[in-house]
Amino acid sequence: MEVALAPIADADIEAVSRFMHDHHNRRVAPEQWARALRMRWSDAAPHHGFLLRAEGDIVGAYLAYFSEREVDGHAERFCNLGAWCVREEHRAEGLRLAMALVRMRGYHFTDLSPSGSVVALDRAMGFTELDTSASAMPNLPWRTLGVRVTGDPDRIDAALSGAERRVWADHRAAAAARHLIVLSGEEQCYIIFRRDRRKRVRAFASILHVSNPDLFRRAVRDVGAHLLLHHGIAVTLLERRVVGDPPPGTVALPRTRPKMFKSSALASTSIDYLYSELVALEW
Repeated sequence: MEVALAPIADADIEAVSRFMHDHHNRRVAPEQWARALRMRWSDAAPHHGFLLRAEGDIVGAYLAYFSEREVDGHAERFCNLGAWCVREEHRAEGLRLAMALVRMRGYHFTDLSPSGSVVALDRAMGFTELDTSASAMPNLPWRTLGVRVTGDPDRIDAALSGAERRVWADHRAAAAARHLIVLSGEEQCYIIFRRDRRKRVRAFASILHVSNPDLFRRAVRDVGAHLLLHHGIAVTLLERRVVGDPPPGTVALPRTRPKMFKSSALASTSIDYLYSELVALEW
């Protein structure tokens, strides 16, 4: 039986979304997959990843999210590798999907949620692991005089300018991105987090972006209190590479989920978690 490889075009999104729901993660509705795939952060995005077809049916897919970013004053193109699923009877064909993606020229690649079996393959394809050392902070009621934390989109929209306003505009419609701003005197810190699941409990927040690490560190207890009281989130997960040194009172995590990147020009310090499946898709 011939198995054909093809890019995922706009016209394929609905069918690919049903396939991912049926065969990869049934907790994620087809509409959620489709919404994530329709996030467009680059006018030059060539497709949405690659798919495999056998006798007209989709039997595999590897999703991708493209963006154009400014890094150290230079325009750079990124491809974030998303969910990857191949039906069991066609598993031998799955590597074709991965190779089709990483052979694209002119891109820096990230894989920010690889499963255990994918990590070894990523290494073989030249990916490097990011330092994802992190700590956990229990969220408790807390109030610091002169510090305000809000998720009001109007307040966020009014406060941001420049590069941070661009990030806000690009991620405002992303399904998994949650937005906060910390205000303290003349200072502010824009935060993006996602709600995460650990051991089937969806009561964790992973901080993905902070615009002012110093203020974040001073106001981290207020941020935790806001997450507890307004989102019902009990624990905040703080990666060192995102927020800096772990705040006092947090607990170092013995194991963290791997994140990887592949680039011939950029160092790990130029890699963040924006414009990716982490902000586009809830699972």
